[in-house]
Amino acid sequence: MRSRPIIRIVIPLLAATVFGFHYWSRPIPTSFRPKNNISPQPFGFSLADYAAVLEEHVTGEGLVRYQQLKSNRETLDRFGAALGKLGQEEFEFWDEEEQVAFWINAYNALTLTAIINHYPIVPVLPESSSIPRKSIRQIPGVWDQLQFTVMGNAVTLDQIEHQILRKRFDEPRIHLALVCAAKGCPPLRNEPFDGHRLESQLQDLTRRFLSDPSKFRIDRERARVLLSSIFQWYGEDFVSTYGTGEEFPGHNKVERAVLNFVARHLDSESRDYLIKERYRIEYLDYDWSLNEESESPPLFSQTVSTQARLHSSASERTLE
Repeated sequence: MRSRPIIRIVIPLLAATVFGFHYWSRPIPTSFRPKNNISPQPFGFSLADYAAVLEEHVTGEGLVRYQQLKSNRETLDRFGAALGKLGQEEFEFWDEEEQVAFWINAYNALTLTAIINHYPIVPVLPESSSIPRKSIRQIPGVWDQLQFTVMGNAVTLDQIEHQILRKRFDEPRIHLALVCAAKGCPPLRNEPFDGHRLESQLQDLTRRFLSDPSKFRIDRERARVLLSSIFQWYGEDFVSTYGTGEEFPGHNKVERAVLNFVARHLDSESRDYLIKERYRIEYLDYDWSLNEESESPPLFSQTVSTQARLHSSASERTLE
């Protein structure tokens, strides 16, 4: 006769369980979702500070307002501290796209830190050098000596690029995402890389990069294809993913891999030219100028200043 009390207890519990499952599994209303495009990061690691830095201090063209960033560096420093505190054991649970995105963000954020730590840049190379006076290359040891803390370990920018990203991940498109603070580099996105959107972000960057005549162009009149020096320095990285032995005759295996990668992102006419025609490859000079936004005053200010000068001149003539 104890079955009835048990039934009275079990039935409500079952009902509550079913209701709870339905409640918590329902779609989140759009109005309660984050308004930015940053996906939730594993184990609570947040890109919010870095996203705020990029949104405020990087233009749509990928140029940086370094003076402004140096004067308001707290958010960038906070993100740098978060890079150092992330646990290695937590990081190992992330999927590959999240890990690649993390290291790209780390490289680009720490490059910003290196610049503002030395801004304004004091030239150390002779004036006769071809390196611009305002360039990251004027900072001694910026890639192989300056150290930063990531996941509790001291690392350099070179180690992030060559020992981690290039060695551990077969993703040559990192070379179109890593920004070494030079105008010859790819443009710095004004949003962080996100593992959940990494593919679309890399695709977008590739299209932007190849649509820039200073990075890639075809000269049909002189039968030549001009490529960024990035493809000369890191062309070998494209072989495993984009290597081909059938197309692009007259070029070695590294060149064929690079051309195969490039051709996939061109219009049909340009793609056919690369695949079928005879041409030579030339590499464009790399612009090491700092990727800084121009400091020219706004147009409104220039107009007001011009009007003031004209008014002053007219007044002087009247007094005469």
